Amino acid sequence: MKKTALVLLIAVLALFMVPYGASAGDKIVRLKMPSAIPTKLPLMENLHWFAKQVELITNGSVLIKIYEPGALVPPFEIQEAVSAAQVEAGWSGTIYMSGKMPAASLFTSMPFGPNVTEFFGWYYFGNGTKLMQEMYDTNGFNVKVWPMLFIPTESGGWFNKKVESVEDFKGMRLRWPGLGGKVLSKLGASVSTIPGGEIFPALEKGALDGSEFSNPILDNALGFWKVAKYNYFPGWHQTCTAMEFMINKKVWAAMSPTEQAAIETAIMASNLRGVALVEAGVGKILKANKEERGVQNMLYSKATLLALRATWEEVAKEESAKDAFFKKVYDDLTAFMNDYQIWECHSYPALPMECDY
Repeated sequence: MKKTALVLLIAVLALFMVPYGASAGDKIVRLKMPSAIPTKLPLMENLHWFAKQVELITNGSVLIKIYEPGALVPPFEIQEAVSAAQVEAGWSGTIYMSGKMPAASLFTSMPFGPNVTEFFGWYYFGNGTKLMQEMYDTNGFNVKVWPMLFIPTESGGWFNKKVESVEDFKGMRLRWPGLGGKVLSKLGASVSTIPGGEIFPALEKGALDGSEFSNPILDNALGFWKVAKYNYFPGWHQTCTAMEFMINKKVWAAMSPTEQAAIETAIMASNLRGVALVEAGVGKILKANKEERGVQNMLYSKATLLALRATWEEVAKEESAKDAFFKKVYDDLTAFMNDYQIWECHSYPALPMECDY
């Protein structure tokens, strides 16, 4: 009798330990998810929102725990860690893999590339997500990947002096990673890539003459307005940013169709939510920068932008010649943009523009 009572007691306690909404027979899927960017920064709370939505939609059968950069794996090694099943999932930027896979940069951003809704269209109803998965597959990564967290156009850079022509880039010391950095290097700038947390002190000490980082919301959080008073627009080098979420393929295959659908639905929802967060906040920041912080919100001249675009086209041609898959992705995205251009030109401007057709 005592043994029977003990067994019943253990069974009752076990029922109380089951997460809310799940039954005693349910298998709980637990995903450790390292982030490449600190989640305390503005917009990054979207990751926690995503994790909570997955938990709610699955009624507690999928639980995602987010880890700050470096807590489990170094930020630039997340993709390898997910592939090797050291962690079940990860959130990062495809651009961080461009040293191993040159085309990776294009899935995060492209100079003079698509706007945010255009990038959405390419990823979801063009070949974007298919090509991104193909890149990881052909390079031996055991991951299932999606774009997650779209950020509209970035700031065109913070400088400690005016940029009045493309000639002014010569000799400048700039923090400018990725393909945009290659453009500026070609124009004579001394370009380096340092972590975001090191930009402020480098500008403050004069080790840098200028830097790009992100959208004004994230730029504001790092206080660049304190050490550089010329904030240029548009963000020609990163007209839209798309980060990425991935799950180990074996983990993904073990999930139920309902759990998989919940993940994909929450990704789409978080993408839309991230864009709304940015668009709701940037105007107030630019206004405060001008009126309260002494920042000059500057526009690159048309001549400067035309010169930057011509240089980018040279860089794109060179990169395409060096890597066949870079060319494949670049050609596909460019073709999508060419088809989109007639809509963008005729429909988006409130005042008519000169359209080629």
